[in-house]
Amino acid sequence: MEITTLDLKDSYYYEQWQVLIEKEGLVIENLDDITETFGIYEDDELIATGSCFENVLKYLAIEPEFQGGAVFNKLVSTLINELAAQNIFHVFVFTKPQYKQSFEYLGFQVVAGTDVSVLLETGDYSIDQYIADLPKVDGKNISAIVMNANPFTLGHRYLVEQAAKASDYVYLFVVNQDASLFTTKERMDLIEQGTSDLDNVLVVSGGQYMVSFVTFPSYFIKSRADVATYQTQLDAQVFKRVAKALHITKRFVGSEPYSPTTEIYNQSLAKVLPPEVSLEILDRKAVQKDIISATKVRSAIQNNDLTKVQKYVPVTTFKFIKNNLPTLLRRIHDGN
Repeated sequence: MEITTLDLKDSYYYEQWQVLIEKEGLVIENLDDITETFGIYEDDELIATGSCFENVLKYLAIEPEFQGGAVFNKLVSTLINELAAQNIFHVFVFTKPQYKQSFEYLGFQVVAGTDVSVLLETGDYSIDQYIADLPKVDGKNISAIVMNANPFTLGHRYLVEQAAKASDYVYLFVVNQDASLFTTKERMDLIEQGTSDLDNVLVVSGGQYMVSFVTFPSYFIKSRADVATYQTQLDAQVFKRVAKALHITKRFVGSEPYSPTTEIYNQSLAKVLPPEVSLEILDRKAVQKDIISATKVRSAIQNNDLTKVQKYVPVTTFKFIKNNLPTLLRRIHDGN
């Protein structure tokens, strides 16, 4: 029994890998979301495979007669050791509920789960440490918003204002993923600047637990609706765990007229969060019946139309865009 690296760009390896993946009932989405893939062979037959992307294990599949025990342990240990060699010591895995116990035997702990999927983690960090590092507040009405804000618009500002008026405190979790036109730091800075006058708003990082590649990869990849549904439900369960620790009882979101995936997300939140956390969906803010969206802002940037940009964003965001327009245009040209 030998383990080897599989080059999925090589048709010889890819075809074997594809057969095993699909036999296990997994759906191949995007090979760009795979950093490395390993395979275990028995008499020249691929009997097990597993991949990783950043610090997430994925596409784990094992022939039925080899499932459990030594093959599983060897596959997972190889993936974890490979990540450790890259100085990555905090590891996540999505799996089916029936495989949860196998990962727990190897030291993984459950972050959250649904009827169809479970998210587990292991290593030198955990969701409990993430929660412990967040600021704590006292109040009867503590609410939350999770936003990407790519970039922060007047629509985002309106959502935060309404939440702040209705709450003693608002946790504003910023998506921590550099998969947008504006970097995580830029988005965080623009949100902080754009809400600096709201004393009861706490701007915090969502870490890897709030709408990230870990909890919600279909947010960043054009995924099928059913995949988006179970991933959004899992993400909602993760949020619910954080909300319980912080005594958050309401989450505010904007209505979604443009993005089907985000609309599915809102539906999942409405299904999963109650009764512990209520969901309030606010209509999108419009300027002269023109609904504000970050997509429109990015389009205006691409068209070098600062007049239109100014229509949709706070002064602080507009100043940043104006001062960094060449950089943003270069990123758009490079495909961000």
